[in-house]
Amino acid sequence: MMNETFHWNDRELLRYLGCKNGTAPDQNTADLIMQCKQELEAVASPRVTWREYPLSFQGHVIDMTCLQTQSKSLERNLRDCERVLLFAATLGSQVDVLLHRYNMIQMSKAVVMQAASVAMLETFCDEQNEKLKEEYQEKGWYLRPRFSPGYGDLPIELQDPILRLLDAPRRVGLCATDRHILTPRKSVTAVLGISDGEISPQK
Repeated sequence: MMNETFHWNDRELLRYLGCKNGTAPDQNTADLIMQCKQELEAVASPRVTWREYPLSFQGHVIDMTCLQTQSKSLERNLRDCERVLLFAATLGSQVDVLLHRYNMIQMSKAVVMQAASVAMLETFCDEQNEKLKEEYQEKGWYLRPRFSPGYGDLPIELQDPILRLLDAPRRVGLCATDRHILTPRKSVTAVLGISDGEISPQK
């Protein structure tokens, strides 16, 4: 259960539901959204962990000290960075239980619950990243947007070493299956670059 009021990003939630340009949902959908928000707030246990590592490049190998990988997408994202944050966040296992329940008994609500849980996770991650951004800016450093395994050409297999380096199973209860799928499902791992200048990554 959450200890404080969650600040929902309703625009993002509606976008995940397929409502274009902020189109208002019909009353039935609006009622389902409100119910899903309340139920998620009652069971979600958002938790986050991160750790900082030095960064270097050995040719096209991205060397994060205890973790090496190759990815043109991540390499562009980390251009001019000197350090990285490995990051992991989860909403907790009870959100999975809630989603499974409605998949079994009420598909219309399951669709809304799915969208709401994704919006909740993204908003929680954004809030945590903003706090980190402010902390680093006070020290004269700048954070890049988070970049997750499975996005672009960054291998999804990177989930496993990130979880291990963060001690995520013990610290936040976050693991991965043998197919590198995070469990609980409403979770994320990511890499965030740290640079000494506010330089936008190349597209």
